[in-house]
Amino acid sequence: MSGRLGRTRRASGRPSPGRAPRAPHRLHPGTARRPRQEGVRSLLGVRTVAGQVLLLQILVAVLLITAAVTGLAFQARYDSERDAQNRSLAAAQSFAEAPGTATALRAADPTAALQESTRKAKEGSGLDFVAVMTPDGVRVADNDPTLIGRRAEQVERAAAGTAFTEIFEGAPNDAARAVVPVIDTSGTIVGLVSAGVSIENVGDAVNRHLPVLLGSAGAALALAVGSSALVSRRLRRQTRGLGPTEMTRMYEHHDAVLHAAREGVLIIGDDGRLTLANDEARRLLELPPDAEGRHVTGLGLDAGTAELLASGRTVTDEVHLAGDRLLAVNTRPTAPYGGASGTVATLRDTTELRAVSGMAEVARERLKLLYEAGGRIGTTLDVVRTAEELSEVTVPRFADFVTVELLDPVLRGEEPAGAHTEMRRTAVSGIHDDHPLQPVGDLIRFAVPTTPMAAALASGHAVLEPDLNVAHGWRAQDPAGADQALAYGIHSLLTVPLQARGVVLGMANFWRAERAERFEEDDLAFAEELAARAAVAIDNARRFTREHAMAVTLQRSLLPRVLPEQGALDIAYRYLPAQAGVGGDWFDVIPLPGARVALVVGDVVGHGLHAAATMGRLRTAVHNFSALDLPPDELLGHLDELVSRIDQEEGADGDGDGITGATCLYAIYDPASGRCSVATAGHFAPVLVRPDGTVDCPEVPVFPPLGLGGLPFETAELDLREGSRLVLYTDGLIEHRHRDLDTGLRVLRDTLAGHPDRTPEETCQAVFRALLPAHRQDDIALLVARTNLLDRARVADWDVPPDPAAVARVRAACGRQLEEWGLDDLGFTTELMLSELITNAIRYGSEPIHVRMLYERCLICEVSDGSSTSPHLRRAATTDEGGRGLFLVSQLAERWGTRYTPTGKVMWTEQSPGTGPQQPMELVLDDVSW
Repeated sequence: MSGRLGRTRRASGRPSPGRAPRAPHRLHPGTARRPRQEGVRSLLGVRTVAGQVLLLQILVAVLLITAAVTGLAFQARYDSERDAQNRSLAAAQSFAEAPGTATALRAADPTAALQESTRKAKEGSGLDFVAVMTPDGVRVADNDPTLIGRRAEQVERAAAGTAFTEIFEGAPNDAARAVVPVIDTSGTIVGLVSAGVSIENVGDAVNRHLPVLLGSAGAALALAVGSSALVSRRLRRQTRGLGPTEMTRMYEHHDAVLHAAREGVLIIGDDGRLTLANDEARRLLELPPDAEGRHVTGLGLDAGTAELLASGRTVTDEVHLAGDRLLAVNTRPTAPYGGASGTVATLRDTTELRAVSGMAEVARERLKLLYEAGGRIGTTLDVVRTAEELSEVTVPRFADFVTVELLDPVLRGEEPAGAHTEMRRTAVSGIHDDHPLQPVGDLIRFAVPTTPMAAALASGHAVLEPDLNVAHGWRAQDPAGADQALAYGIHSLLTVPLQARGVVLGMANFWRAERAERFEEDDLAFAEELAARAAVAIDNARRFTREHAMAVTLQRSLLPRVLPEQGALDIAYRYLPAQAGVGGDWFDVIPLPGARVALVVGDVVGHGLHAAATMGRLRTAVHNFSALDLPPDELLGHLDELVSRIDQEEGADGDGDGITGATCLYAIYDPASGRCSVATAGHFAPVLVRPDGTVDCPEVPVFPPLGLGGLPFETAELDLREGSRLVLYTDGLIEHRHRDLDTGLRVLRDTLAGHPDRTPEETCQAVFRALLPAHRQDDIALLVARTNLLDRARVADWDVPPDPAAVARVRAACGRQLEEWGLDDLGFTTELMLSELITNAIRYGSEPIHVRMLYERCLICEVSDGSSTSPHLRRAATTDEGGRGLFLVSQLAERWGTRYTPTGKVMWTEQSPGTGPQQPMELVLDDVSW
């Protein structure tokens, strides 16, 4: 084949004698084809681009196929060795664990006991050898009897108790072997079992794969050569049989002519996409670097120019505007001259015609400025910023200085009312900062009716003062200020009122100083159009300011003002409303009986007044449900049912947005046990920072948001050591437009980790420094609670047998405990209440009965029993003998109540030290029954 390839080079590499070569540019698809044999020789000729590509592709294919075959061969050998090792290990382990192997090794003649078994194991497993050895490696049985008594090499790891596999090189032969210890019932290693396959047999298995690999390689090579030949044939037709030298020369001439010409040249395809642009065209049209391949309408060209280039029309010297240049454009179709159908356009710079088209340029500039103003004014819903954008957009292209004044009610978000003679200067922009105009914040008065500002407010239209040097009405308002402005160089003024919905919001004043041209009548329409657009944006911002202020006021009134006093948790928090609209995030800290504390974090979907009001409803509902002392899962179940009912009612009205989608996390922490019960409805689980500074995200069962119904909620129980920190938050902290959820969670964990000594307040500061976004699109709530454990010396409890005689013993023990705590002044009332509660538990309740006293900020007494019967107050008749115990408890305790547990109920009371006994009301009012 190489010989034929060499002959092909001589046949197609140069023209035949006596025949002049054809010019490259005359080769096109219409040219007559050469004979087939000559085409094949040209295809294989290495002087052509197609021949070189074919040779290169074949070389690459050979290299890749060789590498693949080599890799597969190595892989096959590796797989065979691995398979041999695995089979050896399985056989050795089976033999070592077989019944009787360990016993045979202890026999007087282990060779006689094991030799036959070794032979059968070798024949049954298909391995090359199986040997049994003593722990020091001496063979006592082997399928090769000549090896019995000889010591095996490198079996120390198995003698130490570790089974292993390896590729062994040494006597009697190289092999893939496994060595397994034989362990008796007492755990003693009594011998070793070795099994394996010789490397020679492993190589035979690999060699069986070689014919398939070589056959596949040959087929792949044939396929690669065939496909390369097809590609090269196609390339030959594309390059028309040119060699690298001819193609290089052709493209050098092409580049020299195309880019050296001082006339812009564009080639546009019939689909309107730019195919080619020379340097002059790029300069004239200011095309981006990646212009080729893009549609001409997306290159930032003038609309008329883009339309002409995309249309394919034939024009001659048609004038178009491109930036600050006037271009004469010529277009012609490319179809008669070869190549794909399209349009070629030439451009000439005719900027000297600018004087003729001056009015068109000015009009275009004004339209462009109005277009920019539409995009730059009103980017935020802030009244002051919108006024600043109005003052910035026209400097310096329309005015040298711009001032904007707004009515004070507009700045506060209120509806403008009353006289328009006083306004607050809101924005000033100019080409210099040392202007004589009044600064931002000054009160500007338009009391003199002869001023242009007063005239504009009275007429509702823009007013022009082309020459301030002769504007006596303008000077009448502030003669001293007018003199300073004239001395500075300000010489022309155009003032226009800002009106929306027929209501005046403020004024905009345009001043010229350094620019010699005065404002003209043609400028009035532009100024009014600009002011009208700005007034709509300002009015929208005013309305938003009013609604935002109302929502913030409502939201802050619904959130907790101060944290309640409690000793179970050290708490710090942060709350920031969204900048673009108040949302429905909330948090709460609710003290519960038994020194426990409930932590709540929630989020209502949406923004505005409805979200804030909904948040208040849910927060109130959580407070009410927590007063019932419900566990977290039951509380969320009641809250979910409430949300579903509210959604149904609002959906029936047809004008409610509903609150489905609200999330809530409810947690109860008990400082006596250090246990925290957590349940969540669609909310993020808390992050736990342990006392050593490590961070954990405890697994809390995930359930849908409130109002979606479904399965009952579940509670997760967390055991927290003292000094642990629970971090509760809403999604606005970790997720926003520029940061996804996973990234936010990772940053939060990294920020919390490694700082065990941080206080909750310092933790809040660190988290906000790391995660607070520049622009808040959602509310952010953060609650950090550090756990405290109640001193065990402040907890006392007793089991009470169901015997009325035990009441006195427990009451006496409680009295002694109160003396130890220094609460003698509470002894009488406490013993009286405990006597009533214990007696009622014995009489009406069921076992087990338990009494617990906790001394935290107040004295808490709890009597629990196994009955779920709930006591309640009632009015007792005068003749009733019993039923007055709970009434006494209600009068003597500051707070009392009942909470239910999975095993019964707990009656509890609270008393503050130092209050002394309270005087009970007369017993005829309310009484108690069980």
